Amino acid sequence: MKDIGFPGEYPFTRGVQPTMYRGRFWTMRQYSGFATAKETNKRYRFLLEQGQTGLSVAFDLPTQIGYDSDHELAKGEVGKVGVAIDSLADMEILFDGIPLDKVSTSMTINSSAAVLLALYIAVAEKQGVSMDKLRGTIQNDILKEYAARGTYIFPPGPSMRLITDTFKYCSENMPLFNSISISGYHIREAGSTAVQEVAFTLADGMAYVEAAIKAGLDVDSFASRLSFFFGSASEFFEEIAKFRAARRLWARIMKERFGAKDDTSTRMRFHTQTAGYTLTAQQPDNNVVRVTLQALQAVLGGTQSLHTNSRDEALSLPTEDSVQIALRTQQIIAHETAVGDTIDPMAGSYYVEALTTEIESRAMEYIKKIDEMGGAPAAIERGYIQNEIHNSAYAYQRRVDSGERIVVGVNEFTVDEEQQFDYLRVDPQTEVEQVARLKGLRSKRDASEVEDSLDVLREGAKGEANLVPLILGAVKAYATLGEICGVLRDVFGEYKAADIL
Repeated sequence: MKDIGFPGEYPFTRGVQPTMYRGRFWTMRQYSGFATAKETNKRYRFLLEQGQTGLSVAFDLPTQIGYDSDHELAKGEVGKVGVAIDSLADMEILFDGIPLDKVSTSMTINSSAAVLLALYIAVAEKQGVSMDKLRGTIQNDILKEYAARGTYIFPPGPSMRLITDTFKYCSENMPLFNSISISGYHIREAGSTAVQEVAFTLADGMAYVEAAIKAGLDVDSFASRLSFFFGSASEFFEEIAKFRAARRLWARIMKERFGAKDDTSTRMRFHTQTAGYTLTAQQPDNNVVRVTLQALQAVLGGTQSLHTNSRDEALSLPTEDSVQIALRTQQIIAHETAVGDTIDPMAGSYYVEALTTEIESRAMEYIKKIDEMGGAPAAIERGYIQNEIHNSAYAYQRRVDSGERIVVGVNEFTVDEEQQFDYLRVDPQTEVEQVARLKGLRSKRDASEVEDSLDVLREGAKGEANLVPLILGAVKAYATLGEICGVLRDVFGEYKAADIL
């Protein structure tokens, strides 16, 4: 009872809902975004028509690091790994015809998360939807950017301020919206083990909770809207046990360390994505099998929402046909396998329960080491977390190179093949058109209103004001993402990573 308990009850080892998928299925949320807002809007409409139940926005690299599409550092990157969003005008197109009171939206954005949240609120208002009706998640997890991904802008101090400002704003105005998605997925994609993914993700989560409490927030006022994001790799039982261990460990941390009194504050809800790093360019149809098994693991592990990768993602952004197969994978698991009819079907398995306990114990050992260093931000500054990830990635690759670990189609069971896929290619004209639209926006908007809103933001950043409403004022005036982030760069400076190798 102490360690396993019942579904929907502390410590949530067996899941966060009493009936799990017997009540309703997980949210089928395919991560998507490319080229322009208009092109991505077409893809969203297609996915919703095919039965997707939530949106997940991929932004291009300039948007992720706070540059407009006409910035010199954006050249060649506009619309390539996600959709280009420069202003409220783009956001209006992105969600055109998609009622935001009817869908939940996840946005994978971190250093510029507060700006994208403000843009989303502003679009909803234009649709007549108040922010208290909005459902979804903003990733907003900057610590893993410093450790594993690299799309940071500001130093840790100001970045944490933006995050706690977002926590406070959402807790007061957006009760249905998750103010952060603490992400282990990118840590795993960078090369960590399953144990490291749990440990480093939860250590980051603890740092956010501590920062919010230090900023004056009561833990039970915001903790229920914290969410998590994990990968689902190829070790079937280990991944299922990992999800169960993460839930139990987080519940205990929140109750025992932070004194959360409300059980919803100790409940870990998470999104899962199948593992991109396991996909192969060789024999890409094999990826359909890999993704199916990884998706099944996530369901058996009790995920709240799921993205299934497409078979061609080792080659390019996914085509419409590949995206449809990926979505159908989830739908077949949900409707044809009956695995959701049993709540936590792995409960009581000697192997799974022992593995769950082992992962929890080993993850806690890492957390204790990080505590001794002063917490996740200090461990990242020292390069400890980065080095642990790098060492694990190197060890994994050595096993593949030596043939100790077989990757079908890569180092065993290979064939001579010619790729037949019709790749999705982003037209170079996309960048030209996006820059032209941006230029047109700047010529039509009220320049003095924009400058006034940016001045207010600059003064607020120098002081202690909550920055979210000030950013919201700027985006409503059609200030661009680059202009807003530029003001914050002027005040906060830019982060330069230490050389840890």
